[in-house]
Amino acid sequence: MDIESLRQYCLQKPFATEEFPFDDVTLVFKVAGKMFACLPLEKPDMLVLKCDADYAVELRDRHSAIEPAWHFNKKYWNQHIISVLDDDLLRHLIDHSYAEVVKKLPRKVRTELNL
Repeated sequence: MDIESLRQYCLQKPFATEEFPFDDVTLVFKVAGKMFACLPLEKPDMLVLKCDADYAVELRDRHSAIEPAWHFNKKYWNQHIISVLDDDLLRHLIDHSYAEVVKKLPRKVRTELNL
């Protein structure tokens, strides 16, 4: 999966937005102001996603192309080498990341957005 396909997939999520909050080379995808994915454009083969803590460890054990994300809370964030991982797995992991962020949103926000 290439960067543009990843970008389009992330933006298909309900209420997903994209921005460059850190610098002009780190594309971040958010829902209700909370980050669920990060594409460091200077590393076009890398995708950073949020993950359930136990599942994050399981993924790292099963896939050499998934490891703790640099500069993120390593308990919850993994970095993925996109050229190595299957497109279906990447879509699943993006879905999981989005769901992890949505379930942590305040109930009021989830209700207002019908999430």
